[in-house]
Amino acid sequence: MLEQIQLTFNSSNTPKRKLFREDVIHFRQFNKETVQLESKIQLADGSNATIPVFVNEFWTAKQRAAHSLHEISYRACFKPQLARFFIERLTTPGETVYDPFMGRGTTLLEAALIGRVPAGCDVNPLSLTLVGPRLQPPHLDEVSARLSEIDFKNHDEFPEDLLVFYHLETLREIAALKKHLSRPNLDAVDQWIGLVALNRLTGHSPGFFSVYTLPPNQAVSVKSQRKINADRAQTPPRRDVVKLILKKSRILLSDCDDATRSALSSVAALAKLVNGVARATPQIADNSVSLVVTSPPFLDVVDYAGDNWLRCWFLGFDAKSIQITTPKKLDLWQQEMTAVFHELRRVLRPGGHVAFEVGEVRGGTIKLEETVIRCGVEAGLKPQLILINDQKFTKTANCWGVNNNSKGTNTNRIALFQK
Repeated sequence: MLEQIQLTFNSSNTPKRKLFREDVIHFRQFNKETVQLESKIQLADGSNATIPVFVNEFWTAKQRAAHSLHEISYRACFKPQLARFFIERLTTPGETVYDPFMGRGTTLLEAALIGRVPAGCDVNPLSLTLVGPRLQPPHLDEVSARLSEIDFKNHDEFPEDLLVFYHLETLREIAALKKHLSRPNLDAVDQWIGLVALNRLTGHSPGFFSVYTLPPNQAVSVKSQRKINADRAQTPPRRDVVKLILKKSRILLSDCDDATRSALSSVAALAKLVNGVARATPQIADNSVSLVVTSPPFLDVVDYAGDNWLRCWFLGFDAKSIQITTPKKLDLWQQEMTAVFHELRRVLRPGGHVAFEVGEVRGGTIKLEETVIRCGVEAGLKPQLILINDQKFTKTANCWGVNNNSKGTNTNRIALFQK
């Protein structure tokens, strides 16, 4: 149940928490006033909690408004501005910022860019390939020199079924690059080339290795691509793998000035990237994290492993072997997230925060932020507020059912907790 209210805060709040709330209340960067609400949520023990809710446009809806290094495609990732909103306000340089579902590494990269130590975990090993190279980006001339050294005619495999995506010569170059990158102990330049190649495998423009297909964050099956080719009367054109890697590298590195490289180098060696499940991360020390900014798998909304099957092939592992948690039922999702929250409480330092983002699922009929509050409370964390980012394409009244509208819109909803 939501009610519009005028909220006041007692003086017992820690300074950082109090400043954050005041900043949210008075936020006017996009010329909108913050709407203040409250949400009454029934907890697992049957008691009720009243949580303050703040609605505004807290970060921009514009595309490509963040650092160029973020321009890597991945399913269901949030905007870098979301992570920065919390990192800037709830941490100071040198503190550790953690994401237990790091995906493409938005939180980690944004934290590193402003001098925070990044830490992340993901059950999908693909994430490590997406995150690590961007914490230590090479110069473009280094990438060009390394590409000139690779023998693009030397390959051990040639999966002919992938010819539905690629021209014959393009596939040979991809297979040769895959072999080159399969060597152990790759340096930063080769890791970067692997990252860029992953993000050029398939897409819907001439900037990708493939013929026209779905966007790069969602590879269709071979069978589905055959149908796309037939429907569009298309055949895979010849693509130059080297030129496309250099073109994408130039874009990604376009904002990498001396200040960027200095900020990243100051924390990259301290970064901790974990391949494993978020509910058990012994690699992350007790009381070591100042802030968690994360977004978990939303029930059965996204097939992360299936969407990345071609990327997994390129890296040399089977996507089906990756056990990503995407429960179909809310009670199972709540059970899994509660276990994650217990682990987050362990790694958080006293006074540290968790900003837990959930989007809208199943047409707004399920509000995961209410479930998230229950999970956090059960794990021993204190809920502070819920923040809703209301973009130009949404309406506050619709997004939380403040009025009796039938269906909500897609919004970011972040539950903030403190240890």
